[in-house]
Amino acid sequence: MLIDTHTHLNSEQYGDDVAETIERARANGVSPMLVVGFDHPTIDRAIELVEAYDDLYAVVGWHPVDAIDFDEAAYAKVERLLDHPKVVALGEIGLDYHWDKSPKDVQERVFREQIRLAKKKGMPIVIHNRDATEDTLRILEEEEAKEVGGVLHSYSMSAELLPRCLDLNFYISLGGPVTFKNAKVPKRVAQEVPLDRLLVETDCPYLTPTPHRGKRNEPAYVRFVAEEIAQLRGMMYADIEQATTANAKRLFRLP
Repeated sequence: MLIDTHTHLNSEQYGDDVAETIERARANGVSPMLVVGFDHPTIDRAIELVEAYDDLYAVVGWHPVDAIDFDEAAYAKVERLLDHPKVVALGEIGLDYHWDKSPKDVQERVFREQIRLAKKKGMPIVIHNRDATEDTLRILEEEEAKEVGGVLHSYSMSAELLPRCLDLNFYISLGGPVTFKNAKVPKRVAQEVPLDRLLVETDCPYLTPTPHRGKRNEPAYVRFVAEEIAQLRGMMYADIEQATTANAKRLFRLP
């Protein structure tokens, strides 16, 4: 089995066929799946899903794009849900300089607050980084996030930065872009990341891998990510499957 470590099955794009989508994933050897909630509606829906399906687990946190909306009630909600038996990490949190809804200083404050909350609760963190690599790594280092570690989701940094990320006690998660024909950076990362720190994900419904690029993504398609990584590393698919599953179970303390 493969574990899809980052899904948005709580997205409105799965409104009518989420049950069928989950069943297709299982039929393609994908289970468990992690559902990420990052604001009030998606957190609520993530909890609904993980309480309804045995092989779904939740990640809850507050997205940097919406950091401007992170008030005391939101903090209290995240803190409370970290005690839920099926919540396995705090995320996705970090920095996003592509969109300008939330000022950079607000994003940084909310990022730091959630790292400290994760350390208080002893929970790994799931990092979102878009166009903010240096600030993201600097804050993780300053806040000593290595104490809890976590995953750099949909890793978009260079291969040269892998040692710095690994020193922070983070896993590297790759998704659909590694299958794109001209995606030289993620392909190199896939070859160089240590096998015991590698995870796979879809980030569905986004970043659909080849050969389904352009369509809605879903957890069943994480197989294409694992197959591409196996080919790039010159390894058997079963070995990538076994390693990434063991890594996910270890990081997120899955049964």
